[in-house]
Amino acid sequence: MFKKAVFPGKYIQGVGAMGELPALIDLLGKRGLLLASPSVKGKVLPECGVDFGARAIHIESFCGECCEKELARLSSIIAQKHVDVLIGMGGGKTIDTAKIAADRAGLPVIVIPTIASTDAPCSGCAVLYSEDGVFESVSYQKANPAVVLVDVGIIAAAPTRFLVAGMGDALSTWFEARSCERTQSRNECGGYSTTVGIKIANFCYETLLAYGVAAKVAADMRIVTPALDHIVEANILLSGIGFESAGLASAHAIHNGLTALAETHPFYHGEKVAFGVLAGLQLTDASADESATVFSFCEDVGLPTTLAGIGLGNVGREKLAVAAEKACAPDQPIHHEAGAMTPEKVLNAMLAADSLGRARQGKYRAG
Repeated sequence: MFKKAVFPGKYIQGVGAMGELPALIDLLGKRGLLLASPSVKGKVLPECGVDFGARAIHIESFCGECCEKELARLSSIIAQKHVDVLIGMGGGKTIDTAKIAADRAGLPVIVIPTIASTDAPCSGCAVLYSEDGVFESVSYQKANPAVVLVDVGIIAAAPTRFLVAGMGDALSTWFEARSCERTQSRNECGGYSTTVGIKIANFCYETLLAYGVAAKVAADMRIVTPALDHIVEANILLSGIGFESAGLASAHAIHNGLTALAETHPFYHGEKVAFGVLAGLQLTDASADESATVFSFCEDVGLPTTLAGIGLGNVGREKLAVAAEKACAPDQPIHHEAGAMTPEKVLNAMLAADSLGRARQGKYRAG
């Protein structure tokens, strides 16, 4: 196995970055198709400053699910209109659909996230669901997106909860990278972690601690500040490169286990990952100081620190054991941690993290 890393072809970030889209389409092809969620098509595109009609960019509404039916529909449109550049603009499922459709058609894809809630935009993988929204598989593309275009002005207008959830997803990057490096486990590229992947993962964590609280304040006010700009980059670029080129471990496995419990479904990916980080620190015997630092960060930005924070406040040990069992399935990245990982260990780690979180909440209220 070799060291491996992957990156998007271009990454462009800033206020008004959407203005770069016409030139990017011209660079990659001649006939662009923009797949946009209905909310993006109705609210964001009319105000983004790009004359799509003059540029002959066809705009297609996303039907709501990254599934085979939607991919077949999009494939037909691509063929009919002789599209040679695909653009996905919106949230995760819109972007994933564009990535898979472009890969199958052999086209370059431009990704334009309108929220900074996950590190998926830069990645070369996407998640396929059934028409009813049930997880089916992870689809790996032949290459990462040709361009990731991040207009911070658009992201600043989105609800703060998206940005905070993105910080939860990004929070896992360093801890999982560190585990993979320690155990020489396979990263998401199918190789060993590169030095640059590890360094970027660590810098992602440092950026969150330095700017997370100030970025949340800016997001609450719907304004763009340097802190917000730093956190958008951490959520999308640093975490995106970090997780693919350095690897996943317990935090995402615990998240995957938690998705087996219907009570967690209203909560965002990054919110569940954040609790997975806290539980993972208990699982891997992190120092008390490190654990306290991560708890404090989550409390300061508003990420869940207890089971109640992800809808599981009234769930018993038996039901939590279902999540722990799923987290330890043979294909889960929890096995990138040192030592043998068992459902009992994971269950105890979740309960320990919850207990610490509740104790800290009690002290905060008492103070």
